[in-house]
Amino acid sequence: MLETSARLLRLLTLLQTRKEWSGADLADRLEVTPRTVRRDVDKLRDLGYPVNASVGVGGGYQLGAGAEMPPLLLDDDETLAVAFGLQSGATGPVTGIGEPSLRALTKLRQVMPSRLRHRLDALSVDVVARPEVKSAVDAKLLATVASVCHAHERLRFDYRRHDGEEMRREVEPYRLVRSGARWYLVAWDIGRSDWRSFRVDRMTPKIPTGPRFTPRELPEGGAAQFVATGINRATTQARARVRLHAPIEQIAEMVHEDWGTLEAGDGTSCVVALGAESQTSLARWLSAFDVPFTVLEPDELREECRRLADRHTLLAERYREA
Repeated sequence: MLETSARLLRLLTLLQTRKEWSGADLADRLEVTPRTVRRDVDKLRDLGYPVNASVGVGGGYQLGAGAEMPPLLLDDDETLAVAFGLQSGATGPVTGIGEPSLRALTKLRQVMPSRLRHRLDALSVDVVARPEVKSAVDAKLLATVASVCHAHERLRFDYRRHDGEEMRREVEPYRLVRSGARWYLVAWDIGRSDWRSFRVDRMTPKIPTGPRFTPRELPEGGAAQFVATGINRATTQARARVRLHAPIEQIAEMVHEDWGTLEAGDGTSCVVALGAESQTSLARWLSAFDVPFTVLEPDELREECRRLADRHTLLAERYREA
């Protein structure tokens, strides 16, 4: 009996590691006959594991999805990965899953072997309570949008723009993309006949959904690249070139590739090309370098730097007089 149980566990583990196995391969791995493999597969089915079988050339066994969730076999690293994922889910940018995540984590911890429980407890962290981020998305809303993406059904929704204006949109939804604490839907906009990305936290879907559609080919680079390009375009409305009077080695670590590029100078200076939402933001960023600088272009940034300097001087004078 113990030998049979151990073999069933090995068989289940093998089925979880590959999409499909032939009966001969499983028999070789388990060192049994194909007939024994067939009997063991039947036993797994009796335990609630949906093992699909196909006959003929190229046929084999495949672990399928069932009506209920049977027990899972996870190795040590997989168990810890699931536990850490549940911890993060309890405090992430999705609302409505905090309590279910903690309940699932409690159940998982109860059946963990002591060696894993100790590792999990050693890596437990306290989370500083913070107000819910404005871009947090309800789990049910994410599930609804993900469902229509999978089913290839048109979606109608009310959408609130960044300026507060409300509008009705109808789209062919394709992919959900997460960027930081925000979720985006990449979709083909029916009214504009073009690809668009929408912040999910600004959407109010209308049910029932629309008719099914034939999927189009996603924009070049895929959904994630499409969203990243849009975000970069939105956050770099203002651009400038500035000479920083310091060696490039001193400045290099301070310039992230996502918002600036550096050009070497004469050894005592370098040129940085920056992008930001506005010239005001650029002016504030320049002070963070804490070195003398010369604005090469545009003139608007030069004037904004003067205004910012005058404001700081005025505030300093007021504080001294007080």
